[in-house]
Amino acid sequence: MLNYRLKNYSFLLTFLLASVSVFSQQRPDRNNRNAVDARPSRASLRAGAFIDVNVPSYTESGYTPEQLVKDILINGGTACTTANVSNVTVSPNHAVYDEDRFWGYFHKGTTNFPFKDGIVLSTGFAKEAGNEFINLLSQNVNTGSDPDLVAATNPTVTLKNAVALEFDFIPNSTQVKFNYIFASEEYTSDFPCSDYSDAFALLLKKVGDPAYVNLAVLPGTAGPVSATNIVPAGNGFSCGPINEAYFGGMNKPHVGINFYGRTIPLTATADVIPGQTYHFKMVLADAQDTGHDSAVFLEGGSFDIGIKIVDEAGVGLPGSINVCDNAPKVLKAQVATIPGMTFQWYKDGVLIPGATSATYIATAPGVYTVKVMIPGNQCPGEATIKIIGGTSPTVQPATLKLCTTPTVTTFNLEDAKPLISTTPGAVFRFYANLADAQAQNNSYITALTNYNGTDGQVLHVLVSNGAFCSRITTLTLRKEATPVVTLTAPRLKICEGESLLLTASGGVTYEWSDSSTTAGIRTVSPTQTTTYTVYAIGAQGCKSLVPATIKVEVVPAIVSTLKGGHICQGDKILLNAGSGPAYTYQWSTGEITQSITVDTPGEYSVTINNGVCSKEFKTQVIKAVVPEVINVDYNDKGTMILTASNPSNGVLEYSIDNGVTWQASNVFTDVPKNKVISIRVRVKYTSCEGFLEFFTFVMKNVITPNGDNINDIIDFRGISDYKEFSGKVFDRYGREVFKAERIRPYWDGYFQGKRLPTASYWYQVTYEDPASKLLTVKTGWILLKNIE
Repeated sequence: MLNYRLKNYSFLLTFLLASVSVFSQQRPDRNNRNAVDARPSRASLRAGAFIDVNVPSYTESGYTPEQLVKDILINGGTACTTANVSNVTVSPNHAVYDEDRFWGYFHKGTTNFPFKDGIVLSTGFAKEAGNEFINLLSQNVNTGSDPDLVAATNPTVTLKNAVALEFDFIPNSTQVKFNYIFASEEYTSDFPCSDYSDAFALLLKKVGDPAYVNLAVLPGTAGPVSATNIVPAGNGFSCGPINEAYFGGMNKPHVGINFYGRTIPLTATADVIPGQTYHFKMVLADAQDTGHDSAVFLEGGSFDIGIKIVDEAGVGLPGSINVCDNAPKVLKAQVATIPGMTFQWYKDGVLIPGATSATYIATAPGVYTVKVMIPGNQCPGEATIKIIGGTSPTVQPATLKLCTTPTVTTFNLEDAKPLISTTPGAVFRFYANLADAQAQNNSYITALTNYNGTDGQVLHVLVSNGAFCSRITTLTLRKEATPVVTLTAPRLKICEGESLLLTASGGVTYEWSDSSTTAGIRTVSPTQTTTYTVYAIGAQGCKSLVPATIKVEVVPAIVSTLKGGHICQGDKILLNAGSGPAYTYQWSTGEITQSITVDTPGEYSVTINNGVCSKEFKTQVIKAVVPEVINVDYNDKGTMILTASNPSNGVLEYSIDNGVTWQASNVFTDVPKNKVISIRVRVKYTSCEGFLEFFTFVMKNVITPNGDNINDIIDFRGISDYKEFSGKVFDRYGREVFKAERIRPYWDGYFQGKRLPTASYWYQVTYEDPASKLLTVKTGWILLKNIE
């Protein structure tokens, strides 16, 4: 497709192929009427207020009609395009050097005329369409009517000064179009409300067809393009408004041309068959008289007979489109299917291998061109589109939390931006509803730092890269009042070892400084004075601005030295509860002193209070039973081990010096041999004592009865009073040589009054142990040494 130049014009019309009748009727000769000048005075005009027409300073002003059609009107003006246009003619056939010709080249110059340049046709002299102020155009090109114009418009009056531009062309696409403006001197007095109007038609037909189709019609059934069918309101026009939307303006102070009024830029469109030859004829004429001229301005570059590029839905694409993130873009060459037609796509002028179908999916920025070759056509049809690439910012849904305080009640949406996107240079717009965000309109939130949103509200955030790429995500607002935390305890002082219940309130969960628990109620057991700190956390996670604290003082634990004991009948015992800071006492006996003295066995208790807490201590006073020595284990090394009964299970003490000294151990050492030992055992702290006299009997192994009082005898007197006592001495032959008696409980080495010889003798001693009450038998050898 041949590229047509982009033009700025205020309204785009699509014209359907239809026949149009131009309404006209007999009217008085306008040459005999005085026109009302609707244009400004000459003094009000400034230089550059009018377009330039056939001005020699423009090279194009010297173009022939064929050059104007091919190089100005037809889009592109390439060699291939030229080959598709032929048989260019004008009628009347004014030469290019004829200053009074009806056709020519115009340029907007410094005016605001909608078209930059193009071709102008007028029923008067083309040069007077612009350049300078002309009071009234009424020149005569000295031509009559035109049969094709008559057939197309069916006028009711005679046509004069008919002018025409014609040419043949071969389209490469299924549609041709061009832009034009109709201007006329008829827009004065009340002429647009009369029954006649200058005739105007844009005629198209396939070569060989009998009739033209007029393209100069308004959309739908709005009728032909003419001064009597497009009338503004006011301006002295009694019939207005009529199709006013298509009226471009009155010459007040001026519209850049020497005509009283003009239409807006209009577009003529026709469906065609690619490869077929068509004939185009633009023709206009004065109605009945030559007093008021009309003109048509064809926009340069707007006549398009090439291939078009559309999207997958068949919608035409502009010459440049924006694509983000290399998203695949379907490009389709719009052209009727013709047998033998071939396609080839190019990117940045380089052939794309394998891209030989009507559709191509572009995945990268660049300039894409499709060339379509139609059999029998000299050059391929061609269309180009530029894809400008961009990168969309990275976005993600986010949640913005607001913890309100008496001084902070609104959201600062600026804080949400880094949560939504970290793309450098990203531009954010926050919308209250999705439709506005999708439309990317101006209904976005402007006061970002002071937005009064509600909890749970969802905003739609349009994030762009600062150009044309954007994405939409959501921002959820979470809002709650910042909690205020309180912390209580039933008391602030506890005794060591005690527990305390702490209760925090004001939040849903809690953050303790010394614990991972999130509960509001907890039991603590501090071992020393401790300060507890807690923050309240709301349902939305808002944290109290300041924590609550409570100091729990741990008072030293109450201790007592209270001990019970044993007492015998008539004994007394001191019960001492012990002392401590601020201690007070309450005994089970009713006494309130630190110590009490009791003489009755039983359980006694004391409750000690230190002003913070209290504790009860108990002890037992046990009736003691007199202990008894039930065994004495003595050896010749002087070690004595006592065993005593302890019916009351008290703590026993022992003495072997008749109670002079006492010891807790039942083992005594260095106890002398063959001595009477006064053994005592008692329950400690009581008067309950057991007594036993025990003889530490150790048989001598040698006696020397020589009268020196040293080892003269074996003495049984220490045990002779024991029950079952018996002491005997035998010689080696078993003859009894001595038997102890109460009156003589010792042996001096004599038998029957005679001194026995030196020899070894055998003894046997039997008695009941005074402690164990068991019969004891001791035997052994004795060496008797007599001096003869």
